[in-house]
Amino acid sequence: MLEFAPATYTTQVDLGGLMAVLGRHLYSTPAVAVRELVQNAHDSLCRRRLEDRGWRGEGRIDVQGDPARGVLRIADTGAGLTDHEIHTYLATVGVSYTRALREQTGCGELMGLFGLGFLSAFALAEEVTVTTTSYQRPDQGWLYRSTDGQTYRLVEAPPRPAGTEVVLTLREPFRQLVEPGTLSRVLGKYCALLPEPIHVNRAPEPVNGSPPPWRRLPDDPLDHPVQLRRKRLAFAGRFETSFEPLCAMPVEACGGSDAEGLLWVQDGATYGTSDNRNVSVFVRGMLLDDDARDLLPSWAGFVGGVIESQRLTPTASREDLQRDEHYRCVQEALEEALVSGLARVARDDPHGWRRVLDRHNEALLGAALCDPRLFQLLADDLRVPTSQGDLPVRSLRVNGAIHLALGGAGGFEEMLFRALRVPVARGDRYGVAAFLRRWVALRGGRLVEVGTDQGNRQLFVSEALPDAEVAWLAAHLGDGEEVAPARFAPRELPLVVVPDREAELKRRLESDEADGRISAAALRLARAFTSGLRGGARARLYVNLENPGVEGMLQAHREGRPEGAAAAARILWALKAIMAAGAEEPHLELDRALAEIGRAALAASGGRANS
Repeated sequence: MLEFAPATYTTQVDLGGLMAVLGRHLYSTPAVAVRELVQNAHDSLCRRRLEDRGWRGEGRIDVQGDPARGVLRIADTGAGLTDHEIHTYLATVGVSYTRALREQTGCGELMGLFGLGFLSAFALAEEVTVTTTSYQRPDQGWLYRSTDGQTYRLVEAPPRPAGTEVVLTLREPFRQLVEPGTLSRVLGKYCALLPEPIHVNRAPEPVNGSPPPWRRLPDDPLDHPVQLRRKRLAFAGRFETSFEPLCAMPVEACGGSDAEGLLWVQDGATYGTSDNRNVSVFVRGMLLDDDARDLLPSWAGFVGGVIESQRLTPTASREDLQRDEHYRCVQEALEEALVSGLARVARDDPHGWRRVLDRHNEALLGAALCDPRLFQLLADDLRVPTSQGDLPVRSLRVNGAIHLALGGAGGFEEMLFRALRVPVARGDRYGVAAFLRRWVALRGGRLVEVGTDQGNRQLFVSEALPDAEVAWLAAHLGDGEEVAPARFAPRELPLVVVPDREAELKRRLESDEADGRISAAALRLARAFTSGLRGGARARLYVNLENPGVEGMLQAHREGRPEGAAAAARILWALKAIMAAGAEEPHLELDRALAEIGRAALAASGGRANS
C-alpha cells in the first residue's frame, strides 16, 4: 500500500473582507471607535514618558469636532511615529508596539493589546489622514492617507511638534458624533479615569479632570469622613443613570484582585427578584464594559458600581471581559466589599442605613440567606410582611412562638390569627419562610408553620372521639374535608377549615400546568422537595371541643335529641361556609350558608316566613 505525505496548504486571506469585518463590525457602537483612537493617543503619551527620559512637557490630548464639515480631529503630544513605525505598526493589522513595550517595561498604563485599534477609524470615516512627527526625528514629519485601510499613501510633511494628529472625514451616518455636546458626553463616559487630560473643542477644563475618590497621592490631605462620603456619592451619581445612590462603599485591592473603585446602593424600591445591577469596568483607565453585572452577586439587584483594574483581560473588541481567573477573583472581592461595606454603613451612617432598609427590605430578605454575615447584620433590622402589617421579626414572637402562614392573604390563617390576636407572617412572600426558619434556628424559639402537619400539631391538640361521632360530624359539618376533633384557642372559635398547604404545593408543582410555567431545572428541584410529602386530603376540618356550642351540639346528639343537634350543626356549618368564602379556593356555597342562618333564626324565634 502506497503512502502519501499529506500536503500542506496556506490559508488564503480576503483582505477586503477581513478589513470590513475588523473595521466595521468589531465594535458595537461608533462611540467605542472614538474611544479606541483616544486610547492610541494616550498610549503615545505613555510611550514618550518611558522612552524620552528628558521630556518634561505637558501631556495632552485634544479632540475637536467640526459639525459643518463632518470632521473629527484627535491630537496628542506623545511620541509620534517614524516612517518605519508607520509601515510596521500603524499599517500592519495585529501587530502592537504598545503590547511589546508593556511586556518589556512592565508599564501597566499602556493599553494597546491586539493591534486593531486604528482600524476603528475606518469604521467611521471615508478618509483618514495621520500627520505625525517622532520625538526621535523632530526634523522630519510624515503624512499618512487612506480611504479603506487596505491601501495608503505616505509622504513627507513639514515637521510639527512631536506627537500625532488623526483626522477623520466622517461618513454621513456618523456625523452626529461631532455635534455639540456629543463628544464631551462620549469621552466623559469612556475616558473618565484616564490620567492624561482630554480637552474637547478647546475647552479649558478636561472632560476627565475630576479624579476618582479612591485615587490619592501620598501627600494628599485626608478627607473628613463626611466629606469623603459626599465625594463618593457625587462620583457614583455620574455613573448611576437610573437611580440616586443612597450610600457608597469603597472597593480595595485584596487577595488575587487588584480592582479598586466604588459600589453603591440604589435609591429605587425593589422587589425580591428585581435585578438593577450595573458595574462599569475600566481597564487601565479606559471604560471597557458598562454592564458587567455578573461581577456582582446575584442577590445584589439593588447595587451599582465603578471599578478599575489592570489585570482584567478584555476581549478583542474591548467591550467585554474574559471570564478568567482574575475575573473570578474580582467577583469574590466585590462580594466581600459589598458585605463589609453594608456593615460599615449600618455602623457609621444610621440615616443612610434606614433608607437602605426602607427601599430594599424584600430584596435584603433574600440576600440575607446567601451569606451568614449578611444574615447576622440584617436579622433584627428587616421587616416581615404579616397579618398586622410589616413588622420586625422580634415583634412576631408570642409566647416563644413565631407563626408562619404558607398560604396567601385571605385564607383561614388570617381569620384564625385575627381571632388569636397575634401576627402571622406571610410565607407566600419572597424569602420570608426561609428567612424565618433561619432566624429561629439561630435565635431560638418555635416556628409554627400553619397548614403543615408539624404546624397543625402545635396549634390543634387532637382528641379522639368515637368513630360514630366523627362520622356524624362529617355528615353534618363536612364538605369532603378530613374531620379532626381537637382542642385549640381561641375557645370562642367553634371550627376552622385548614387547607393542607404541603399537599397543595405538591399538587400544583406536579400538575401538567406547572410543566409549562416553571423551568425544568426549578421544577426538578421543587419536586425533589415535595417527593416526600404526602398528597392527602385538600383540607382538614378542626372541630373545637373547647367551644360551648360544639359541646352542646355533641351533647344533644349523644342524648338522642336529633332535631336540636341538627339545628346547631346547620348554624355551625353556615359559619364554616362564611369563613371559608374568603379563602383562596372557596368550595362552599355562601348563599346556602346565609340561608341556613336565616332559617335557624326563624326557627329559634318560632315565627313563620312570608311566602
